[in-house]
Amino acid sequence: MSLSRRSFLVGVGAAAFVPSVGCVAEVAAPLSATESADLAFVREEEKLARDVYLALAPNGGQPFENIASSEQTHMDRMKDLLDAYGLPDPVSGRGSGEFRNTDLKALHDKLVAAGKTSRGGALAVGLEIEELDIHDLDAVMARSTRDDVRVALDELLRGSRNHLRAFYGQLVATGGTYLAKHIDQETFMAIATSAQEQGENGRSSGR
Repeated sequence: MSLSRRSFLVGVGAAAFVPSVGCVAEVAAPLSATESADLAFVREEEKLARDVYLALAPNGGQPFENIASSEQTHMDRMKDLLDAYGLPDPVSGRGSGEFRNTDLKALHDKLVAAGKTSRGGALAVGLEIEELDIHDLDAVMARSTRDDVRVALDELLRGSRNHLRAFYGQLVATGGTYLAKHIDQETFMAIATSAQEQGENGRSSGR
């Protein structure tokens, strides 16, 4: 179930050409309103993951702190793209648990509350966030026509799949089970029970 992106579509106009930032490729043309909204949404959805994991780390233990750090990397990757396309940052000036998108705010509060009930509850929340990320990133990838955006989304998808595997392994170790909410169960299990994917450096990557 994809979250609403309507708040990002309002007031998003064509972006002017700006120099590239970091490893982001040079921008040849402005993005459409939909593409601009997608980048802003992904930036804020990665913030949701980071903020929830930091909130649950004290009672959830590992791997919450490590994965929260990885989510910060994902946020930074999207910020590079927003900067390169001259787009405003929806995260700017917002602290932990604060969101421009009201759907993400409500989801954050719901997941933090659910995750604080037990360690198993925290792991289940981690799984829900990662499968939701996979669902939404797949949808954004399908709409994107930009090579630089697709490269970044592919990195985020690989990270989300690895995070899902990490949370699932921990949940199974506690005797827990999980039913997918945002992707079909067969796809969920195929990801959860497969090997960690390798990053560009040749090592297992949670990023």
